[in-house]
Amino acid sequence: MLTELSEPTITLTATEQVNLSVNGAPKQLDLLPWVSLLDALRDYAGLTGTKKGCDHGQCGACTVICDGKRILSCLTLAVAKDGSEITTIEGVAPEGGLHPLQKAFIEHDAFQCGYCTPGQICSAIGLIREGKAKSRTEVKELMSGNLCRCGANSNIIDAIMEVQNQSAHE
Repeated sequence: MLTELSEPTITLTATEQVNLSVNGAPKQLDLLPWVSLLDALRDYAGLTGTKKGCDHGQCGACTVICDGKRILSCLTLAVAKDGSEITTIEGVAPEGGLHPLQKAFIEHDAFQCGYCTPGQICSAIGLIREGKAKSRTEVKELMSGNLCRCGANSNIIDAIMEVQNQSAHE
């Protein structure tokens, strides 16, 4: 004998209020707990400079600077970064200006298609701040999560080395 089944009760998860400082401006976002930082920045904060590449943390296109360290925003839950300071490619330089790495990327023709460039620049800024990479080999190794198969890799390393060397003399 079959009994009539009742419809399952669906409970929607409540949103969480997430407070971020993004490029120096406060952002208060109501997000579902599983929203990535990448989607929060792009879809809720309207900052589309950070790119969604593989969405698996393998390409580095989504790299942003969080509390001074470079992170993959596609692998980071936005709720886990409540209260953090986030810098995206839109915030690396003063309005209307370019960051020295942006200038160096232009001067060295360090982008092939340019899709990954925002993540590469954010990663390179973090790399220089970390003060770890002093040689081309070290830069290549520490940028390995961002360097793809494009032909601009040597130009990217040239651009980073130029800014790295300028920073060392300041």
